[in-house]
Amino acid sequence: MKIAAVIPARFASNRLPGKPLADICGQPMIVHVVRRVAEHPRLAEVVVATDDDRIAQAVEAAGHRAIMTRTDHASGTDRVAEVAANLDVDLIVNVQGDEPMFDVRMLESALIPFLVDDTLQFGTVRAGLQSVAEVFDPNCVKVVVDQNDIALYFSRAPIPFMREDIIYADGRFSLKDGTALPAMDKHLGLYVYRRDFLLEYASWPPSRLEKIERLEQLRALERGVRIACPPTEHTTISVDTPEDLEAVRRLMARE
Repeated sequence: MKIAAVIPARFASNRLPGKPLADICGQPMIVHVVRRVAEHPRLAEVVVATDDDRIAQAVEAAGHRAIMTRTDHASGTDRVAEVAANLDVDLIVNVQGDEPMFDVRMLESALIPFLVDDTLQFGTVRAGLQSVAEVFDPNCVKVVVDQNDIALYFSRAPIPFMREDIIYADGRFSLKDGTALPAMDKHLGLYVYRRDFLLEYASWPPSRLEKIERLEQLRALERGVRIACPPTEHTTISVDTPEDLEAVRRLMARE
């Protein structure tokens, strides 16, 4: 199969404006992302999809390809679909542009189900929770799967709700003392689609659950689409806040 990675990157951000160009060890964040993604040997092409000339120029100055997209896209998926419509490939990989520590072994985990199941249209990956804080963090999306690693549901809330182990006191939720981390996983923002499916998926209107949770993948689940969600031992850090950015700078400086 011919595979292309498309990395959506926009300049606007509510919590961290201009974050694709944030300096990390002397390079813009988006350049770190595209360089790491390009390390995967299965990829025929790696493209940054952006609506901002500054981002495109930074990517091209580093020797990579950027494609300008419309400015009115409601989501990164829509931006990826615009670029995918003009790519002659079988699979599209959507890697978030705010993950400068992306590990290509995550991508290998996401691709494997497509190599063994030619009916599969949509895939992603999951990893174990690292802390109790992630259980209750709405920015850490949780996922539960069936026995075949097919997603049952994604949520910003703890799922399943551990009725006997979660307590509410002093205005916050917590786990009872001695409770092990729950058997839920966190969803990692990496997606794989059959190209033709992606173009159809992007044309669907936002679904009821998608609007409630603000999670696009629920649009597919509500239409009965199977989403492969295999586990991976490798993870990354999404840069959503100034604190995330500083943490990544420290980690990458040590590397």
